[in-house]
Amino acid sequence: MKRLILMRHAKSDWSFDLEDHARPLNARGQRAAHALGIWLRAHGYLPDRVLCSDSARTRETLSLSGVDAPVNYLSALYNAAPATILDLLFDTTKGDTVLILAHNPGIGILMETVVATPPDHPKFKHCPTGATLVADFDIGTWTALQTGSGRTVDYIVPRDLEQADG
Repeated sequence: MKRLILMRHAKSDWSFDLEDHARPLNARGQRAAHALGIWLRAHGYLPDRVLCSDSARTRETLSLSGVDAPVNYLSALYNAAPATILDLLFDTTKGDTVLILAHNPGIGILMETVVATPPDHPKFKHCPTGATLVADFDIGTWTALQTGSGRTVDYIVPRDLEQADG
């Protein structure tokens, strides 16, 4: 059994005159990244390997989430297409639970295509910032993953966590 956690980075800050790759999170994104980490830990969705885009906002999302696992920061995940994301996952030999932290549209499209049945969530097709899908696959190696073969375990967006807090 393999578990895949797909996460879009939290809300970035557009107020700086920076290239896209260098944009940090805004205050709301920082709170969301922290809340997503709490949610992952509370539900036992702890990765043993992380593949993370090397952009500033994905690195900051990961850092603020408090996820503690070996990380590969990959420039190839920056604005990657779903096929590229899967190829990078297939290159992963270690980890039964892998978190991939990347960008739309690639990560959102991948969320839609890896599971047999999408989660019943009004924001799933939109894949807002911070959206996180947890899916299980009845496979022994990552290279055996087929699109449409995952079982949706959970799906959350930061707004759900804000509403739960108050």
